Amino acid sequence: MQLKTLLGAIPVREIIGPADRAVESIAYDSRRVQRNGLFVALRGEKSDGHDFIGQAIEKGATVIVAERADKTSRATCVVVENTRAAMADLSAKFFNFPARKLKLAGVTGTNGKTTTTFLIKHICEKAGLRCGLLGTVRYEIGERVLPAARTTPESLDLQELLAQIRDAGCRAAAMEVSSHALAQERTRGLDWEVAVFTNLTQDHLDYHGTMENYFAAKAKLFEQLGQQEKKKKPIAVINVDDRYGQKLIEKIDRFATGRIRGGGKVSVVTFGTGLKADFRVSNYRMEFGGTSYQLDARGKSYLVRVPLIGRFNVVNSVAALAAANALGIGLREAVLSLGKSPQVPGRLEMVPAKRQFQVFVDYAHTPDALLNVIKTLRELEPRRLIVVFGCGGNRDREKRPLMGQVVDQNADCAIITSDNPRKEDPDKIIADVEKGFRGNHFEKITDRAAAIARAVEIAQPRDIVLIAGKGHENYQEFADHTVPFEDIQVARRAIESHPVEFK
Repeated sequence: MQLKTLLGAIPVREIIGPADRAVESIAYDSRRVQRNGLFVALRGEKSDGHDFIGQAIEKGATVIVAERADKTSRATCVVVENTRAAMADLSAKFFNFPARKLKLAGVTGTNGKTTTTFLIKHICEKAGLRCGLLGTVRYEIGERVLPAARTTPESLDLQELLAQIRDAGCRAAAMEVSSHALAQERTRGLDWEVAVFTNLTQDHLDYHGTMENYFAAKAKLFEQLGQQEKKKKPIAVINVDDRYGQKLIEKIDRFATGRIRGGGKVSVVTFGTGLKADFRVSNYRMEFGGTSYQLDARGKSYLVRVPLIGRFNVVNSVAALAAANALGIGLREAVLSLGKSPQVPGRLEMVPAKRQFQVFVDYAHTPDALLNVIKTLRELEPRRLIVVFGCGGNRDREKRPLMGQVVDQNADCAIITSDNPRKEDPDKIIADVEKGFRGNHFEKITDRAAAIARAVEIAQPRDIVLIAGKGHENYQEFADHTVPFEDIQVARRAIESHPVEFK
């Protein structure tokens, strides 16, 4: 694509050098620059892309997009106010605005994003609406399944993935939208059909600083709804049981023109247990095989069955139903398809075990998520609930004792262990978690595999073991290395070593 054509997508402060160049690729990592490529210099938390402009030119970059002038005879320098915003706009133009060809559903919130997006995709596929998936666990592009590098990719990678989804014959895409992505303009310019808000609880304060900043980042997705130019109003699907969901509705009211349910730019659909919820849940029932509940929506009542357990999965499934309905899928058809929903990897996933106890693996890594999972398993009435958990290193330290407190107050036995310690001492992380305990019904085992083996070893008939924190992850991250590690596989091996008969 010609540089002149590309530059029509962004506001430019200054151009130093010729603008009649062909751009064959775009990169933000200088190591991935190709011949006749455009390099975008991004400012990060740990490094500044402006420091790698020379390296990018050596690799073949003929155009540099930067926030400060860089005069060189070998490349054209395009100076912009914000390189992150510029990269999002340039990438959309370069890949010919793939989101405009897709019915795009975005899901944001602290907990439930992964399950909700999996369910949206499942409902769409069952209705004949081929749907891509982008999220924490993996990326699904037509028949291809790729490992996920991050929950929401950088804008350049995101636009390329959406283009691949479009070219694979999909007509929709469901994607998780992280607060980091929103703060860093990764989803800038996307045309959303529907955006879902699940909930907001403490997480990522190491990055955002305060809950107010965290909420403001999440709210940017719904501001984008009000800014896009579409003939049809985009729809915001919001959990009205969550207090931040109520704040979000008020916020949408302020930045949209007129009342939302009248002449505003965004239509709001609420879900929850309250009488005023547009998608109202009641008569919840749970057993090992799944969950059922009554749904009242659009003037009709439905019996919903989903093969996932837990109150939080009721929330996730009704959010998915509302979102799929906003994408044009009939509600009755969507409800029926939920009965054959797939297991979501690492989300309250049952480990196969021909034993008289049950073992579950879950991604819960916040106090609220951990409490929800524990409450769910308590409803199965175990003899004892044994919880194995830890906290990640170089992340929000404030939540560590809070997670310890949750387990202390709600589990019968606990084993505190390592999660992904990264560059922190795992024993110091465990000490932070231990501060939340008031009782002495816990052990400390730093080695995660040994901790899981210990939990299985002490499990007796009718006990439930919960292994929390890493879920679907297939690695464990230390200061100077990363090792293969899957909770499911480690637990399975521990169960195989456990005697079948009890004395």
